[in-house]
Amino acid sequence: MKVVTAVALRIDSEALTVHLSDGRTISAPVAWFPRLAHATQEERADWRLIGQGEGIHWPAPDEDISVEGLLAGRRSGETQESLRRWLTARKAQPSAF
Repeated sequence: MKVVTAVALRIDSEALTVHLSDGRTISAPVAWFPRLAHATQEERADWRLIGQGEGIHWPAPDEDISVEGLLAGRRSGETQESLRRWLTARKAQPSAF
């Protein structure tokens, strides 16, 4: 069975839309991924495909999402405590934008 990979994506403050190698398009609410929801527009726009398209990485919010997870309808697995620590550290850093 051939692995389905991401070939392109669009993201805004509301939705993550991923175009797949088999011709399908899948969307998920950005709210499912709190780090992306808290990221700036510029940070959300700075992404790259990883693992030959099996995943997507955003450097600034340090978020990784797999195509497999999107297809399974999985939200972020990050705990509230981890997210709280990340948000606290993020507020303490000077903004790059």
